[in-house]
Amino acid sequence: MTLRTLESLGDLAGKRVFVRCDFNVPLSDGAITDDGRIRAALPTISALLAAGAKVVTSSHLGRPKGEPDAAYSLAPVAARLGELLGSPVAFATDTVGASAQETVAALETGQVAVLENLRFNAGETSKDDAERRAFAEQLAEFADVMVSDGFGVVHRKQASVYELAEILPSAAGKLVAHEVSVLERLLESPEEPYTVVLGGSKVSDKLGVIDSLLPRVNKILIGGGMAYTFLAARGHAIGKSLVEVDQIDTAKRYMAQADEQGVDLLVPIDSLMASSFSADAEFENAPSEDLEGTPYGADALGLDIGPATGALFAEAIRSSKTVFWNGPMGVFEFPNFAGGTKAVAEALTQTDGLTVVGGGDSAAAARTLGFADEQFGHVSTGGGASLEFLEGKKLPGLEVLGWA
Repeated sequence: MTLRTLESLGDLAGKRVFVRCDFNVPLSDGAITDDGRIRAALPTISALLAAGAKVVTSSHLGRPKGEPDAAYSLAPVAARLGELLGSPVAFATDTVGASAQETVAALETGQVAVLENLRFNAGETSKDDAERRAFAEQLAEFADVMVSDGFGVVHRKQASVYELAEILPSAAGKLVAHEVSVLERLLESPEEPYTVVLGGSKVSDKLGVIDSLLPRVNKILIGGGMAYTFLAARGHAIGKSLVEVDQIDTAKRYMAQADEQGVDLLVPIDSLMASSFSADAEFENAPSEDLEGTPYGADALGLDIGPATGALFAEAIRSSKTVFWNGPMGVFEFPNFAGGTKAVAEALTQTDGLTVVGGGDSAAAARTLGFADEQFGHVSTGGGASLEFLEGKKLPGLEVLGWA
């Protein structure tokens, strides 16, 4: 079965279309600090407006406890969406209450409304099927058809993602359709050489994606905090660097499997070892064979891959035709320890082939370091969803749209 797309919904002129977006943007004192996810929704919303629809959108934001919380209001999102569209966007101060009913009723053709944070209603994320269904039925009263365009939540069985798509005629928006197309290419038809770059803190977070991709790739580059578990597996002393002791045998297994399958599994050859976990910590670069050979000895913390590793990884990336990157190479929030992540991001922008940034911290890191989404082949809007897709898992929000 193939994913249902907007074209399957037929003539939308005059119809009310509920678009489940992913407006889960970062906020600081109520101000949006990165509007990337709002911009990602524009192609679908614009297409629906051009088709003459009345567009009702909503999303989750943060993790409120199933009740209203002003800190997680979508009001700033509605305001920013209006700026990006160049026309006013109505905002309902609740999800299915009086404000939502009045706001939707007042919508005219070619207009957009944003309903308040869906997670202000406990039914959105309830573990009880009946409670989710009941909330979805309330949402369904506001629309004739449903468009799923929040890729960051398609791996969740939630009312606005799954049950609503069951109740109403439904299809994937342009964002979700494009995400699926790109990720499917990584699984089924990647051009070689194919390199996967994995970072972040924990090996345990990446087990499924390593299991799935190891037989498909030519190179795997391991950075971030998870690299120290691999270095420990190679017998290196790592000071007080992050390590998952219970995953050392797993790291050994992956390295042995890579050898057997002719996959280059690269780990850091040097690291920036710091005196403490802080932005202004003293640090020195050290080779992987002697990470405790700095003045900080066995108390040293590895907070970034070193410059030699950055150069090694960059060359491996630039020589590839397909690259998937998920997870920063170090504590990029601290400028002294952002060099490794910057080297990887820059190499992706210099690669002649398909480059995919796997959402989440990777996308945030790239933007923080001054890179624009347009410099990469594709920046996923769903970190967790991207990984689960590449692990080969069934994603409820896609299955309900016909994907199998």
